[in-house]
Amino acid sequence: MKKEGFFWIGYSDLMTSLFFIMMVLFVLSIGYLQFQKNATEKQLRKIQELQTAIQQLPAEYFEYQPLTKRFGIREQIRFPRGEDEIPAVYREYLLNVGRSVFRLIYTLNNNPKFRDLDIKYLIVIEGMASRDNYPYNYELSYKRALSLYRLWKSKGIWFDPQICEIQISGSGTEGIREFAGKEEFKNQRFLIHIIPKMGKLTENE
Repeated sequence: MKKEGFFWIGYSDLMTSLFFIMMVLFVLSIGYLQFQKNATEKQLRKIQELQTAIQQLPAEYFEYQPLTKRFGIREQIRFPRGEDEIPAVYREYLLNVGRSVFRLIYTLNNNPKFRDLDIKYLIVIEGMASRDNYPYNYELSYKRALSLYRLWKSKGIWFDPQICEIQISGSGTEGIREFAGKEEFKNQRFLIHIIPKMGKLTENE
């Protein structure tokens, strides 16, 4: 009988310990889930603030299109048919465009409000072409975007690859087009896409 009594006392202690461990794990789980919920809400608010900040590029150079969530360069950039070299008359204007993008990325990257999001940026320079029956408009639109990137680099507008990735693209005569008919030539333009890529919110935030 003594041995049996000892067994049940030990079993009771074991079950009590297991119950206590389960309670601790349950409380920790609830706390972790609550932290995740709060972190997600904070992250969402900061993402919304960041998206608003990205739209603060100067209206002198950029036109934000809310339906497509993209920036078009406000001034019409016209090329001779089949040419990808940027005409001299537009170069200073396009350099100011590049400086504006650089200042925005620099400002956002040094803003302590967004530091905990571990943000990197993707900038897509997209060239578009007008429907003028030129047979190589896809290749041409890419080359024009590349010419813009090279112009920026030639004048010291350089984006730190640790912070910012640059992609060059050409959509030719496809994609969302704003103009048709007699205004078709206005589709010959540059688009700038600024896309933030965020890491995880830190526990200290």
